[in-house]
Amino acid sequence: MFARALPDKTVLVALGALAAAAAAYLAVGARGDLGFILMFRGSKLLALITVAVAVAVSTVVFQTLSNNRILTPSIMGFDALYLLIQTALVFFLTGLGFAYLDPFSKFALDTGMMLGASFLLFGTLLRNSRDLSRMILTGIIFGVLFRSLTGLLNRMIDPSEFSVVQSASFARFNSVNADLTWLAAGITLLVTGWLIYRHRTLDVIALGRETAINLGVNHDREARHLLALVALLVSVSTALVGPVVFFGLLAAALTYQVAGTWRHIVLLPLSGLIAATILVGAQTLFERVLRLQTSVSVVIEALGGLAFLYLILRKASR
Repeated sequence: MFARALPDKTVLVALGALAAAAAAYLAVGARGDLGFILMFRGSKLLALITVAVAVAVSTVVFQTLSNNRILTPSIMGFDALYLLIQTALVFFLTGLGFAYLDPFSKFALDTGMMLGASFLLFGTLLRNSRDLSRMILTGIIFGVLFRSLTGLLNRMIDPSEFSVVQSASFARFNSVNADLTWLAAGITLLVTGWLIYRHRTLDVIALGRETAINLGVNHDREARHLLALVALLVSVSTALVGPVVFFGLLAAALTYQVAGTWRHIVLLPLSGLIAATILVGAQTLFERVLRLQTSVSVVIEALGGLAFLYLILRKASR
Protein backbone atom coordinates (compact mmCIF):
# COMPACT_ATOMS: atom_id res chain seq x y z
CA MET A 1 0.00 0.00 0.00
CA PHE A 2 2.81 2.39 0.93
CA ALA A 3 4.76 1.51 -2.21
CA ARG A 4 1.77 2.45 -4.35
CA ALA A 5 1.69 5.89 -2.72
CA LEU A 6 5.29 6.62 -3.67
CA PRO A 7 5.89 8.64 -6.87
CA ASP A 8 6.97 6.67 -9.91
CA LYS A 9 10.77 6.65 -10.24
CA THR A 10 10.49 8.08 -13.75
CA VAL A 11 8.59 11.05 -12.32
CA LEU A 12 11.31 11.54 -9.70
CA VAL A 13 14.02 11.51 -12.38
CA ALA A 14 12.06 14.04 -14.44
CA LEU A 15 11.61 16.20 -11.33
CA GLY A 16 15.36 16.12 -10.75
CA ALA A 17 16.00 17.11 -14.38
CA LEU A 18 13.60 20.04 -14.07
CA ALA A 19 15.27 21.15 -10.83
CA ALA A 20 18.67 21.10 -12.55
CA ALA A 21 17.35 23.06 -15.55
CA ALA A 22 15.68 25.60 -13.25
CA ALA A 23 18.86 26.05 -11.20
CA ALA A 24 20.86 26.61 -14.40
CA TYR A 25 18.33 29.16 -15.64
CA LEU A 26 18.53 31.11 -12.38
CA ALA A 27 22.29 30.88 -11.88
CA VAL A 28 24.02 30.98 -15.28
CA GLY A 29 25.31 34.46 -16.08
CA ALA A 30 23.92 35.95 -12.84
CA ARG A 31 25.72 39.20 -11.92
CA GLY A 32 24.81 42.04 -9.59
CA ASP A 33 22.17 42.03 -6.88
CA LEU A 34 21.28 38.37 -6.34
CA GLY A 35 17.89 39.15 -4.83
CA PHE A 36 16.77 41.23 -7.82
CA ILE A 37 18.09 38.63 -10.29
CA LEU A 38 16.28 35.78 -8.56
CA MET A 39 13.04 37.77 -8.42
CA PHE A 40 13.26 38.81 -12.07
CA ARG A 41 14.32 35.42 -13.40
CA GLY A 42 12.03 33.59 -10.99
CA SER A 43 8.97 35.26 -12.50
CA LYS A 44 10.03 34.24 -16.01
CA LEU A 45 10.84 30.73 -14.78
CA LEU A 46 7.36 30.40 -13.31
CA ALA A 47 5.85 31.53 -16.63
CA LEU A 48 7.88 28.92 -18.53
CA ILE A 49 6.84 26.12 -16.18
CA THR A 50 3.18 27.23 -16.16
CA VAL A 51 2.91 27.26 -19.94
CA ALA A 52 4.76 23.96 -20.29
CA VAL A 53 2.56 22.16 -17.76
CA ALA A 54 -0.69 23.61 -19.16
CA VAL A 55 0.18 22.67 -22.75
CA ALA A 56 1.48 19.20 -21.95
CA VAL A 57 -1.31 18.15 -19.58
CA SER A 58 -4.05 19.46 -21.88
CA THR A 59 -2.52 17.56 -24.80
CA VAL A 60 -2.36 14.25 -22.92
CA VAL A 61 -5.98 14.59 -21.74
CA PHE A 62 -7.18 15.58 -25.22
CA GLN A 63 -5.40 12.60 -26.77
CA THR A 64 -7.00 10.33 -24.19
CA LEU A 65 -10.46 11.64 -25.05
CA SER A 66 -9.93 11.46 -28.81
CA ASN A 67 -8.05 8.15 -28.58
CA ASN A 68 -5.52 9.58 -31.03
CA ARG A 69 -1.91 10.44 -30.22
CA ILE A 70 -1.31 12.76 -33.17
CA LEU A 71 -3.94 15.32 -32.18
CA THR A 72 -3.49 18.38 -29.97
CA PRO A 73 -6.03 20.86 -28.59
CA SER A 74 -4.67 23.49 -30.99
CA ILE A 75 -6.42 21.60 -33.80
CA MET A 76 -9.64 23.11 -32.44
CA GLY A 77 -8.49 26.51 -33.69
CA PHE A 78 -7.43 28.13 -30.40
CA ASP A 79 -4.24 29.58 -31.86
CA ALA A 80 -6.08 30.89 -34.94
CA LEU A 81 -8.74 32.56 -32.77
CA TYR A 82 -6.03 34.13 -30.57
CA LEU A 83 -4.28 35.61 -33.62
CA LEU A 84 -7.60 36.91 -34.92
CA ILE A 85 -8.27 38.62 -31.58
CA GLN A 86 -4.82 40.28 -31.55
CA THR A 87 -5.12 41.41 -35.17
CA ALA A 88 -8.62 42.81 -34.58
CA LEU A 89 -7.42 44.73 -31.51
CA VAL A 90 -4.56 46.30 -33.46
CA PHE A 91 -6.89 47.05 -36.37
CA PHE A 92 -9.52 48.82 -34.27
CA LEU A 93 -7.33 50.33 -31.51
CA THR A 94 -4.16 50.97 -33.57
CA GLY A 95 -0.77 49.79 -32.42
CA LEU A 96 -0.49 52.50 -29.75
CA GLY A 97 -3.87 51.67 -28.25
CA PHE A 98 -2.96 47.96 -28.30
CA ALA A 99 0.27 48.68 -26.44
CA TYR A 100 -1.56 50.64 -23.72
CA LEU A 101 -4.19 47.98 -23.06
CA ASP A 102 -4.43 46.94 -19.42
CA PRO A 103 -2.69 43.53 -19.15
CA PHE A 104 -5.42 42.06 -16.95
CA SER A 105 -8.18 43.28 -19.26
CA LYS A 106 -6.41 41.87 -22.30
CA PHE A 107 -5.76 38.56 -20.51
CA ALA A 108 -9.42 38.35 -19.48
CA LEU A 109 -10.57 39.21 -23.01
CA ASP A 110 -8.31 36.63 -24.67
CA THR A 111 -9.16 33.89 -22.18
CA GLY A 112 -12.88 34.69 -22.15
CA MET A 113 -13.27 34.72 -25.93
CA MET A 114 -11.37 31.45 -26.40
CA LEU A 115 -13.34 29.79 -23.61
CA GLY A 116 -16.60 31.16 -24.96
CA ALA A 117 -15.84 29.86 -28.45
CA SER A 118 -14.92 26.43 -27.10
CA PHE A 119 -18.06 26.17 -24.95
CA LEU A 120 -20.19 27.25 -27.90
CA LEU A 121 -18.56 24.55 -30.00
CA PHE A 122 -19.02 21.91 -27.28
CA GLY A 123 -22.62 22.87 -26.55
CA THR A 124 -23.63 22.94 -30.20
CA LEU A 125 -21.91 19.81 -31.48
CA LEU A 126 -21.09 17.59 -28.52
CA ARG A 127 -24.48 16.04 -27.85
CA ASN A 128 -22.67 12.89 -26.79
CA SER A 129 -19.07 11.68 -26.88
CA ARG A 130 -19.69 9.93 -30.22
CA ASP A 131 -19.82 13.41 -31.77
CA LEU A 132 -16.21 14.11 -30.76
CA SER A 133 -14.86 13.47 -34.28
CA ARG A 134 -17.44 15.84 -35.79
CA MET A 135 -16.53 18.47 -33.22
CA ILE A 136 -12.82 18.15 -34.08
CA LEU A 137 -13.51 18.50 -37.80
CA THR A 138 -15.68 21.55 -37.15
CA GLY A 139 -12.90 23.03 -35.03
CA ILE A 140 -10.48 22.58 -37.94
CA ILE A 141 -12.90 24.38 -40.28
CA PHE A 142 -13.30 27.25 -37.82
CA GLY A 143 -9.52 27.45 -37.55
CA VAL A 144 -9.31 27.93 -41.32
CA LEU A 145 -12.04 30.60 -41.12
CA PHE A 146 -10.22 32.46 -38.33
CA ARG A 147 -6.94 32.39 -40.28
CA SER A 148 -8.70 33.72 -43.38
CA LEU A 149 -10.23 36.58 -41.39
CA THR A 150 -6.84 37.31 -39.85
CA GLY A 151 -5.28 37.43 -43.30
CA LEU A 152 -7.99 39.85 -44.46
CA LEU A 153 -7.38 42.19 -41.52
CA ASN A 154 -3.63 41.99 -42.10
CA ARG A 155 -4.15 43.30 -45.64
CA MET A 156 -6.28 46.16 -44.34
CA ILE A 157 -4.08 47.10 -41.40
CA ASP A 158 -1.62 49.98 -41.45
CA PRO A 159 1.77 48.66 -42.66
CA SER A 160 3.58 50.46 -39.83
CA GLU A 161 1.51 48.54 -37.29
CA PHE A 162 1.87 45.14 -38.91
CA SER A 163 4.99 44.47 -36.81
CA VAL A 164 2.80 44.62 -33.69
CA VAL A 165 0.66 41.80 -35.09
CA GLN A 166 3.76 39.85 -36.07
CA SER A 167 5.16 40.03 -32.55
CA ALA A 168 1.90 38.58 -31.23
CA SER A 169 2.06 35.66 -33.68
CA PHE A 170 4.71 33.81 -31.68
CA ALA A 171 4.92 32.77 -28.06
CA ARG A 172 6.77 35.40 -26.01
CA PHE A 173 8.56 34.28 -22.86
CA ASN A 174 10.68 37.39 -22.28
CA SER A 175 7.90 39.90 -21.67
CA VAL A 176 5.36 38.25 -19.39
CA ASN A 177 3.51 40.24 -16.74
CA ALA A 178 4.47 38.89 -13.31
CA ASP A 179 0.99 39.34 -11.81
CA LEU A 180 -0.59 37.54 -14.76
CA THR A 181 1.94 34.75 -14.34
CA TRP A 182 0.80 34.12 -10.77
CA LEU A 183 -2.85 34.11 -11.86
CA ALA A 184 -2.18 31.69 -14.72
CA ALA A 185 -0.01 29.50 -12.47
CA GLY A 186 -2.78 29.28 -9.88
CA ILE A 187 -5.38 28.26 -12.47
CA THR A 188 -3.02 25.72 -14.03
CA LEU A 189 -2.15 24.24 -10.64
CA LEU A 190 -5.81 23.83 -9.65
CA VAL A 191 -6.88 22.29 -12.97
CA THR A 192 -3.87 19.98 -13.18
CA GLY A 193 -4.36 18.88 -9.58
CA TRP A 194 -8.02 18.06 -10.28
CA LEU A 195 -7.11 16.08 -13.41
CA ILE A 196 -4.50 14.08 -11.48
CA TYR A 197 -7.11 13.46 -8.77
CA ARG A 198 -9.41 12.03 -11.48
CA HIS A 199 -6.66 9.85 -12.94
CA ARG A 200 -8.66 6.63 -12.53
CA THR A 201 -11.51 8.04 -14.61
CA LEU A 202 -9.02 9.00 -17.33
CA ASP A 203 -7.57 5.48 -17.23
CA VAL A 204 -11.01 4.02 -17.86
CA ILE A 205 -11.84 6.54 -20.62
CA ALA A 206 -8.60 5.58 -22.38
CA LEU A 207 -10.04 2.06 -22.83
CA GLY A 208 -12.71 3.40 -25.20
CA ARG A 209 -16.26 4.69 -24.92
CA GLU A 210 -18.09 1.36 -24.83
CA THR A 211 -15.69 -0.16 -22.29
CA ALA A 212 -15.86 2.93 -20.10
CA ILE A 213 -19.68 2.87 -20.10
CA ASN A 214 -19.68 -0.83 -19.23
CA LEU A 215 -17.37 -0.06 -16.31
CA GLY A 216 -19.80 2.53 -14.95
CA VAL A 217 -18.34 5.80 -16.28
CA ASN A 218 -20.76 8.39 -17.67
CA HIS A 219 -18.60 8.93 -20.73
CA ASP A 220 -20.65 11.77 -22.27
CA ARG A 221 -20.66 13.87 -19.11
CA GLU A 222 -17.00 13.20 -18.33
CA ALA A 223 -15.98 14.08 -21.90
CA ARG A 224 -17.72 17.46 -21.68
CA HIS A 225 -16.15 18.24 -18.30
CA LEU A 226 -12.67 17.19 -19.41
CA LEU A 227 -12.90 19.16 -22.65
CA ALA A 228 -13.89 22.24 -20.65
CA LEU A 229 -10.78 21.83 -18.47
CA VAL A 230 -8.60 21.30 -21.55
CA ALA A 231 -10.04 24.47 -23.09
CA LEU A 232 -9.31 26.39 -19.87
CA LEU A 233 -5.66 25.24 -19.79
CA VAL A 234 -5.10 26.06 -23.45
CA SER A 235 -6.85 29.43 -23.16
CA VAL A 236 -4.85 30.48 -20.11
CA SER A 237 -1.47 29.47 -21.56
CA THR A 238 -2.22 31.07 -24.93
CA ALA A 239 -3.46 34.30 -23.35
CA LEU A 240 -0.33 34.44 -21.17
CA VAL A 241 2.44 34.05 -23.80
CA GLY A 242 0.84 33.45 -27.19
CA PRO A 243 0.12 30.44 -29.42
CA VAL A 244 2.09 27.22 -28.95
CA VAL A 245 0.94 24.69 -31.55
CA PHE A 246 3.21 21.64 -31.71
CA PHE A 247 5.00 21.83 -28.36
CA GLY A 248 2.32 19.78 -26.61
CA LEU A 249 2.62 17.05 -29.22
CA LEU A 250 6.39 16.87 -28.67
CA ALA A 251 6.00 16.69 -24.89
CA ALA A 252 3.23 14.07 -25.06
CA ALA A 253 5.17 11.89 -27.53
CA LEU A 254 8.24 11.92 -25.28
CA THR A 255 6.07 11.19 -22.24
CA TYR A 256 4.55 8.07 -23.80
CA GLN A 257 8.02 6.86 -24.79
CA VAL A 258 9.53 7.44 -21.35
CA ALA A 259 6.61 6.50 -19.08
CA GLY A 260 6.22 2.86 -20.07
CA THR A 261 2.70 2.88 -18.64
CA TRP A 262 -0.81 4.00 -19.57
CA ARG A 263 -1.69 5.13 -16.03
CA HIS A 264 -2.52 8.84 -15.90
CA ILE A 265 -1.24 9.13 -12.34
CA VAL A 266 2.18 8.88 -14.03
CA LEU A 267 1.43 10.36 -17.46
CA LEU A 268 0.01 13.69 -16.29
CA PRO A 269 2.76 14.83 -13.88
CA LEU A 270 5.47 13.30 -16.08
CA SER A 271 4.25 15.18 -19.17
CA GLY A 272 4.31 18.47 -17.27
CA LEU A 273 7.82 17.82 -15.92
CA ILE A 274 9.20 16.79 -19.31
CA ALA A 275 7.64 19.79 -21.05
CA ALA A 276 8.92 22.18 -18.38
CA THR A 277 12.42 20.70 -18.55
CA ILE A 278 12.52 21.08 -22.34
CA LEU A 279 11.26 24.65 -22.27
CA VAL A 280 13.43 25.84 -19.37
CA GLY A 281 16.50 24.02 -20.70
CA ALA A 282 16.05 25.44 -24.21
CA GLN A 283 15.49 28.96 -22.88
CA THR A 284 18.64 28.67 -20.74
CA LEU A 285 20.69 27.45 -23.69
CA PHE A 286 19.50 30.13 -26.10
CA GLU A 287 19.31 33.06 -23.70
CA ARG A 288 22.13 32.43 -21.22
CA VAL A 289 24.70 30.31 -23.05
CA LEU A 290 24.43 31.08 -26.78
CA ARG A 291 23.27 34.70 -26.25
CA LEU A 292 20.88 34.34 -29.18
CA GLN A 293 17.92 36.64 -29.72
CA THR A 294 15.95 34.00 -31.64
CA SER A 295 12.68 33.12 -29.98
CA VAL A 296 13.07 29.68 -28.44
CA SER A 297 9.42 28.96 -29.21
CA VAL A 298 10.24 28.90 -32.94
CA VAL A 299 12.84 26.16 -32.43
CA ILE A 300 10.62 24.10 -30.13
CA GLU A 301 7.68 24.41 -32.51
CA ALA A 302 9.94 23.19 -35.32
CA LEU A 303 10.90 20.14 -33.24
CA GLY A 304 7.24 19.55 -32.45
CA GLY A 305 6.39 19.74 -36.15
CA LEU A 306 9.06 17.13 -36.90
CA ALA A 307 7.59 14.93 -34.16
CA PHE A 308 4.16 15.32 -35.77
CA LEU A 309 5.51 14.27 -39.18
CA TYR A 310 7.30 11.31 -37.61
CA LEU A 311 4.12 10.10 -35.90
CA ILE A 312 2.12 10.54 -39.12
CA LEU A 313 4.67 8.63 -41.23
CA ARG A 314 5.08 5.89 -38.63
CA LYS A 315 1.32 5.40 -38.42
CA ALA A 316 1.02 5.36 -42.24
CA SER A 317 3.75 2.72 -42.55
CA ARG A 318 1.94 0.27 -40.29
